Amino acid sequence: MDERESRAWIGMVPEAQWTGELSSLRPEAVDPKSGRVDHILGVHSLHPQGLAAHLAVYRAAMAGTPGLRKVDREMIALVVSQTNSCHY
Repeated sequence: MDERESRAWIGMVPEAQWTGELSSLRPEAVDPKSGRVDHILGVHSLHPQGLAAHLAVYRAAMAGTPGLRKVDREMIALVVSQTNSCHY
C-alpha cells in the first residue's frame, strides 16, 4: 500500500467560505507567516467549537509554562511531533 493511501483525510471548509463563528476564529487560527490556516487547525472547520477548544488548549500550553521561553516551548512541541511521526 502506498503511504498516501494509508493516510486519513479529513474534510475542511475552504478558508474563503469561513463565515459566522469560523470567521471570528480565523484571526487567531491564521499563520502570520503564510497568511493561511494550517491543516492542523483547518480540520476543525467543520466543528467551530472544536477549533475554539484547540486554540484554547494551545494558548494554555504556551502560557502555562512561564519558566520557558516561547522558542523552548516550540522546540518541545517539535520534538514531540517528530517522536509521534507527525509532520506538523
